[in-house]
Amino acid sequence: MIEVRGITKSFGTMRALDDVSFRLDRGEILGFLGPNGAGKSTTMKIITTFLAPDQGQVTVDGIDVLEQPLDVRRRIGYLPENVPLYLDMNIQEYLTFVGQARGLSGASLKSRLDWCIEACGLVTEYKKNIGELSKGFRQRTGLAQALIHDPEILILDEPTSGLDPMQILGIRDLIKSLAGKKTIIFSTHILQEVSPVTDRVVIINEGRIIADGNVGDLSRDAMGTNRVYVGVKEDGAAVETALRELAEVSEVHPLAADGGCRFEVRGPFDNDLVGALDKLARARGWEMTQLHEATFSLEDTFIALTERSVRNGRKEVA
Repeated sequence: MIEVRGITKSFGTMRALDDVSFRLDRGEILGFLGPNGAGKSTTMKIITTFLAPDQGQVTVDGIDVLEQPLDVRRRIGYLPENVPLYLDMNIQEYLTFVGQARGLSGASLKSRLDWCIEACGLVTEYKKNIGELSKGFRQRTGLAQALIHDPEILILDEPTSGLDPMQILGIRDLIKSLAGKKTIIFSTHILQEVSPVTDRVVIINEGRIIADGNVGDLSRDAMGTNRVYVGVKEDGAAVETALRELAEVSEVHPLAADGGCRFEVRGPFDNDLVGALDKLARARGWEMTQLHEATFSLEDTFIALTERSVRNGRKEVA
């Protein structure tokens, strides 16, 4: 549906994108993650035909964005980082104007207008001039204009920017409700916004893709090894020796404990580390106070992969 192949973009001497590639299938939702200035908005502007890459190719539904930009724009609803709004229009007038520009009229325009106002939480505000709205309601109006023509594809750049927690939940629910019906890329630097909406993420840092995949798989990659926390009401030295003798264990790290002992035990993901530790404890008659796998949050994963990318970049420069 969307394929980005080796795009590069520079602004003067600054390289904003460096050989960026990823693809998105029809009906898929992709979280596009990266710190501010990483290249998210530049990538989205290229996909939506508002910027041309220096190198590489982007196709949308098989259409080259440089060769047939108008055909691409018809298929896309785009919420840019800074939404262009007409402040002297009210919401209804503005969405009507956008809908007509998109080729809607009559009953179809009214139907889409009603749906967008309801779905984007604008029912109490749609008669107000946009210039009078809070940042949150302006953002919702921008999302409504991206949806007005019922596009196949949504490109949303920081869609929850400026929204309060309840509004953020509403936008999340809206995006989730469109899963399988529309192809969606949404960018954010706020990691908590991604996990409730999609499992698939692409992480960009300093203009390069540093990770692409399922959140769970990326967490494993970031962790490197499986980690299990073990607590036992026994002598620490004897327990540590027994843990190190297990074939499934590659590392044992003592931790602080109030009575007994605690360890972080590491081993390959393809071993049943918890099962091996439980079996050992039963065989030795240990009283366990703790036995569970460590979990990496999306934030932990993002930080670990970003730091790895920075280290690798320094090695290349060296």
